Amino acid sequence: MPFTIARPVSFEEDIKKSRFLAIAAPVENEQAVKDFLAEHKDFSTTHQCWAWKIGHNVRFNDDGEPSGTAGRPILATIEGNALTNVLVLVNRWYGGVKLGTGGLVRAYGGTAGQCLMLAEKIELIEKKRVSFQCQFNEWAIFQYELSLHQIEFSEEYTAAGVAVHALLQVHQIQPLALKLQDVTRGREQLKIIEEPEDD
Repeated sequence: MPFTIARPVSFEEDIKKSRFLAIAAPVENEQAVKDFLAEHKDFSTTHQCWAWKIGHNVRFNDDGEPSGTAGRPILATIEGNALTNVLVLVNRWYGGVKLGTGGLVRAYGGTAGQCLMLAEKIELIEKKRVSFQCQFNEWAIFQYELSLHQIEFSEEYTAAGVAVHALLQVHQIQPLALKLQDVTRGREQLKIIEEPEDD
């Protein structure tokens, strides 16, 4: 059963005069990773090292630290906690004392690990993107239904009615498909949008 974290958490510690600040956040896709890193860009830091895992995809960055001493240990803590859809960013402000490669591995991995220990772990529920069409007079019913179940959606008004895109938990797909058939008297079908596999 895959797990992710419920909400962003942070942990800070000083190691031999260097200040380390780890921030862990749940992420759904690579765009969310880019947005998070852009939002947390901090020019006062000496290094901003990070790692993320989404499904089978992983990436990490040493940001100028010796290769393998920062990003990889951060990734190892994510995988060691059996987490996915998680990004951990560790900021370092250099304090004048060199830590050596072993010290860096321990500092980055340790700070990331402490941060993840503070996080509330939740079961990752698989979601799928779906789309459907409905007429203007039917839209209020679906709008209510989607809001009631706290489903993320976007609607687009067309000449023919309303085109809807939504992100559903897997167990919500069948009930919505039945509701759609019921309200539209079988005229419309719920379409599942297959996500392209990126390796």
